[in-house]
Amino acid sequence: MEIASKYNPSATEDKWYKYWMDNEFFKSVPDEREPYTIVIPPPNVTGVLHMGHMLNNTIQDILIRRARMMGKNACWVPGTDHASIATEAKVVNKLKGEGINKTDLTRDNFLDHAWEWTDKHGGIILEQLKKLGASCDWDRTCFTLDEERSDAVIKVFIELYEKGLIYRGIRMVNWDPSALTALSDEEVIYKEVESKLYYLRYQIEGSDEFVTIATTRPETILGDTAVCVNPNDDRFKHLKGKRVIVPLINRSIPIIEDEYVDMEFGTGCLKITPSHDINDYEIGMRHNLESIDILNDNGTLSEAAQLYVGKDRFDVREEIEADLQKAGNLVKIENYTNKVGCSERTGAVIEPKLSTQWFLKMQEMASTALDAVMSDEVEFHPKKFKNVYRHWMENVKDWCISRQLWWGHRIPVYYLSNGEFVVAENDEKALAAAKEKTDNAELTMADLKQDEDVLDTWASSWLWPISVFDGFGDDKTEIDYYYPTNDLVTGHDIIFFWVARMIMAGYEFKGKLPFKNVYFTGMVRDKQGRKMSKQLGNSPDPLDLMKQYGADGVRVGMLLCSPAGGDLLFDDSLTEQGRNFANKIWNAFRLVKGWEIDTTIEQPESAKQAIEWFDAKLDQTIETMNSHFDKYRISDALMTVYTVFWQEFSSWYLEAVKPAYQKPLDAATYKATSEFFDKLLRILHPFMPFLSEELWQALEERKEGESIMISDMPTVKGLDLSIIDQFEMLKEGVGGVRTIRKEKNIPIKDALSLSILEGDGFSAKFNAVLSKLANLNELNMVSEKVEGAISFMVRTSEYFVPMDGLIDVDAEIAKLEKELAHQQGFLKGVMKKLGNERFVGSAPEAVVAKEKQKQADAEAKIKTLTDSIANLKK
Repeated sequence: MEIASKYNPSATEDKWYKYWMDNEFFKSVPDEREPYTIVIPPPNVTGVLHMGHMLNNTIQDILIRRARMMGKNACWVPGTDHASIATEAKVVNKLKGEGINKTDLTRDNFLDHAWEWTDKHGGIILEQLKKLGASCDWDRTCFTLDEERSDAVIKVFIELYEKGLIYRGIRMVNWDPSALTALSDEEVIYKEVESKLYYLRYQIEGSDEFVTIATTRPETILGDTAVCVNPNDDRFKHLKGKRVIVPLINRSIPIIEDEYVDMEFGTGCLKITPSHDINDYEIGMRHNLESIDILNDNGTLSEAAQLYVGKDRFDVREEIEADLQKAGNLVKIENYTNKVGCSERTGAVIEPKLSTQWFLKMQEMASTALDAVMSDEVEFHPKKFKNVYRHWMENVKDWCISRQLWWGHRIPVYYLSNGEFVVAENDEKALAAAKEKTDNAELTMADLKQDEDVLDTWASSWLWPISVFDGFGDDKTEIDYYYPTNDLVTGHDIIFFWVARMIMAGYEFKGKLPFKNVYFTGMVRDKQGRKMSKQLGNSPDPLDLMKQYGADGVRVGMLLCSPAGGDLLFDDSLTEQGRNFANKIWNAFRLVKGWEIDTTIEQPESAKQAIEWFDAKLDQTIETMNSHFDKYRISDALMTVYTVFWQEFSSWYLEAVKPAYQKPLDAATYKATSEFFDKLLRILHPFMPFLSEELWQALEERKEGESIMISDMPTVKGLDLSIIDQFEMLKEGVGGVRTIRKEKNIPIKDALSLSILEGDGFSAKFNAVLSKLANLNELNMVSEKVEGAISFMVRTSEYFVPMDGLIDVDAEIAKLEKELAHQQGFLKGVMKKLGNERFVGSAPEAVVAKEKQKQADAEAKIKTLTDSIANLKK
């Protein structure tokens, strides 16, 4: 195979991905091998690839490719999430653009539009992941709303209901006025905003006296049903049992006492609106207060508000300010910074709202799942996220699982005309249950009405590690083989949304953990530390990056500074560094393949020595890399491979074995070098799949159906660290000679003589390599110092390079004497400071120690300079 002068990813990536797919290398079926299983965190079905997906799926692909090469039955299950709120919002907006309102359609009509949208946009992100090199078993692609997954969700709902864990009740929920649905607490994002604090006065009924309250939401006074003070607040003792008049609507409400009130906040008086604040709701329950819901589902004011009916809540806030001012009830307004809850999906400001919803009891399941993580039965990487997890699980609330949407799993509850209901997985079973419940054989489906709501999207994705293997079906072959899965790679922002709930589901429905390890990726931020977003325009298009730098370049670039759980500060220079690494590998390969091989020439001693060293160095690299993988330090594992190729193989090994200019290479050295390249490509493959396949195929003739991705991962034969240490000594020797060449302007083509006065631990094992890399024409072992030579130390051994005829001795002596004078003057200043008893007695210990270190360094330099001058004068 002819090797092009430059690496062209675009000519490589599609070719090899097709080859892998055609040969079904990603496919997995149960067999006698040890399974290694990963389930993809399912992205939204209508989503597109972003930088977070790039990082997450690169790490998953690295793990799955490595497991495959280690002989395991690697199975990576892909799929997408139906994303109820996000997808329904997109379909609603599309219909609006066509002049159609959701309310004008029947449920079935709307779902036809939703499926059409999903069929058109769904799966785009999975196709984009193929460009990244993701080696998923695409035949296993799942969708949370497909038949198998839907059956699982419905079966689980029924099972949990029958266990008494699911119930229906009126509760204060987080209401999204944009999506028109309830949300769980975990779907609310709190944002710090600049607000206003309004001070309003309420007249005491039957008097001219007023009390003043402070609120950030003046529009909610229309739903006030009490004013509350702390019973320990002496300022308001005289108001006990009295009533006040609500401004503008003149409703009389009681003054009540409750220790919940913070006497330090605002005025110490709190208005109570039970329908629109969770804390007010709880106070209302304790004091048997009326609840007045003044808001419609869409955030406009309802008839119950009496004023501003039909107007948006935020428009009313502006209007009511002026009206309160005019009525004499507005005392003052202050700027106020507070946190406002917003919908994670739509961004709309959340309204607390009393609503009839379905809930799932969480305490018992959470306790089991908490124990699993705290005992490391399920291991978190990094472990710091155990504390975040514990906080969530110890403060868990019942999960509001119903959503007022049409796109999703419809709740399998069927109501009778009298309000009673049955729970069943389909119409046929619901009708049979209803007949039995009512003892009325004449009932028909027309007498039943299924619940209009759907289940929270997470009610399907929490079953993902089980449902993707049809774990709730009759055939247990796959679930018994692949479950529990091995590693989960995900972002820490969904540690409760998804990770915790999957752990709960695993123990609840399978009696064991769903995965052994959870690797939390960091968030991808720009170089200023900002979260990447379309709004900020700071998020590059991953596909554009891959076109520019190649998929391998982007993979490497993102991983080089991506510690587990640590945020990645992304910069294009990272992917450029990844591309440069790909080019480095390509050029090294071209160099090796470009050598002329002569089978008749003998192998040089320098090549034998270099091969022995690199063989040990590669073993050490593999052992270090494996250790990093065991600790889930994926970035460190890559850096280990990166370093050995760039620095050790390219800079040292190839320099040590390459033939002289326009000379051939011996066959034994070429064979060893090719074997090293083969191993390097195999340990590189999980990180850089396309380039490694291209070069591995070109390394020697391959048969159809062969691939680096199903070759064996190299193993360690037996590590001899002494060889590596001895070669490090050689590197120091070469470095010392090269430094002298640089300082004395001696060209590399001019051969030098080197003498070595051995010290403790000296090894001459790699002297042939030393002679070649330092370009020596003579290498001697001596028993005493060499006169008239420049010397340097390598550990305890002194190396001498004679300068006869190479430099102007007088000029060199003058230069060294100038430096000696400088060092002596510096030492004099240091000794003066250390001779000052006041300084030594009063200065911090660290400062004195630093001065003593300066003394030692200066004395060592003076000795070296003095010896060098003496040598040159002899």
